[in-house]
Amino acid sequence: MARFMMIVKASEESEAGALPTKEMIAEMSAYNDRLLEAGALLAADGLWASAEGARVTFSDGRPVVTDGPFAGAKDLVAGFWVIRAEDRDEALDWARRVPFRDGEIEVRRIFEPSDFPPDVLSPEDAAREEALRDELQGKGRA
Repeated sequence: MARFMMIVKASEESEAGALPTKEMIAEMSAYNDRLLEAGALLAADGLWASAEGARVTFSDGRPVVTDGPFAGAKDLVAGFWVIRAEDRDEALDWARRVPFRDGEIEVRRIFEPSDFPPDVLSPEDAAREEALRDELQGKGRA
């Protein structure tokens, strides 16, 4: 099974700090329960507005920190799910079921250690990455 990230694009409302309604929370909880019951849910969280965040950019190896907020809500992330799915079609099926009335979700496959050739990631390093992921998932993290 592959892992996919379903990225919730920010909106003007989320960037303004608007919280979901009680009804929206109930619908999202029911959706998350369905993901969990199907064995697909690995992680899910919402993010604070970009005004609370910062970006670290690098130029010639030097980090530069820029505090938020950031322009262009449609290019920002408001939340995410990490799910397990057989393939892209199944991941898209889960994304279609998100109980949004408006918004956008980007679905992207997550690289697995096995996706890299041995000259880039040795079998030993790949095994170490898999073991770390297994350990983190066993502790309720992804």
